[in-house]
Amino acid sequence: MDFALPYTKEQELFRKEVRAWLEANVPQEMKEPLDTRHVSDEEYERYHAFWNAKRREMAVKGWLWPTLPKQYGGGGLTGEHETILQEEFHKHNAPYGNGTTAFLVSSLLVWATEAQKQKFMVPILKHDAITSQAFTEPQSGSDLASIHSTAVRDGDDWIINGSKAFQGNPPGLTWVYSPIMTDSDAPRHRNLGFFMIPGRAPGVTFVRTRTMNGNRQNLLFYDNVRVPGDHLIGGDHQGWQVTNTALEQEHGGRGQAFPRDPNMDNLMAYVQGVKGQENGERDIHHQEAMKAYIDSHLSTLFAQRNFGMYMARQEMSYHGSQATMWNKVYNVDNAERTRHIMKLYAMLGVLEPRALFDGRPETYQRGSLTGVHPGGTIEIQKVIIARRIGISRTQERAAPTPATATTFAS
Repeated sequence: MDFALPYTKEQELFRKEVRAWLEANVPQEMKEPLDTRHVSDEEYERYHAFWNAKRREMAVKGWLWPTLPKQYGGGGLTGEHETILQEEFHKHNAPYGNGTTAFLVSSLLVWATEAQKQKFMVPILKHDAITSQAFTEPQSGSDLASIHSTAVRDGDDWIINGSKAFQGNPPGLTWVYSPIMTDSDAPRHRNLGFFMIPGRAPGVTFVRTRTMNGNRQNLLFYDNVRVPGDHLIGGDHQGWQVTNTALEQEHGGRGQAFPRDPNMDNLMAYVQGVKGQENGERDIHHQEAMKAYIDSHLSTLFAQRNFGMYMARQEMSYHGSQATMWNKVYNVDNAERTRHIMKLYAMLGVLEPRALFDGRPETYQRGSLTGVHPGGTIEIQKVIIARRIGISRTQERAAPTPATATTFAS
């Protein structure tokens, strides 16, 4: 069966336009860094300043949010155009995608009033505003509904106190979006609000922390932060529902047009190029590489299936968590395969002169472990799948998304 995606003549002309823009606009030093642990604060800020400017250019061209409606600053393009953009940016080793901001936009499309869409979403889609997700708290990660941060009414405003963990703090941060407890007496899942919190407001403090993947994450503290009433998205008891619309996308419910797996590519290249092994060891390594190849392509098919379903506005249930769970398990397994095959070379970082593939296998070892947490652990994905296929004590349906709740898909 041929899984290749055919492109029209018009789409191939679009590809040439994207490729020409990349060649003219993205110098070597501004391509995606391999390991940000070895990027200085000055280099980090220079990199972000460059890409913030380029993303504003991309927004004007309709490339930053290609499938969103033009009325809010999107491109009004098709899923095929998004696929081409991802393919060409990947080939050029340039960053493409909107990270956790994409989860926020999903919630805004479904839950925000028209005035809030103009206030928040339009500048986000034009890249005139930068956002960061603040969901996890020090005592609640997998159990995301266990929020302790509080929001108390003060006239038309809200006063927010509490803390968040694993928090980004990108240069130029405009808003942090957070579920916050608004009613301590209300039952679980009915006691939260979803807030757009100004990222540089008085009382907002970031404290840098060092994690396995580097030192770009923070603890975030809210100390009597005053937030205007129109920064509450949805009702003051609907925060869990608004959050779940974001989580549907974070759990894999939108899929991906062009999934990347450079670590599997590196493993295959190593196995094909290595010499001098005993026949038995070589045969075992070939079998393990074959398993990695098959698992990687299954992950790709899950992601592309979900992307196709989302763009076709088909209702989804377990599909996103199925893809995410498979990808998390596969990456942990494949990191182990890489250690087995490459041996200690898999542990040499980007600064080591004998590192393979510029040190990418070592960053993969760390990333495969830290990647188990974001968007819900493997166990959480299993719980979601069980609830949605009807084999759990509790059953649930997927939260509304832009594909199922509105007249357009994101």
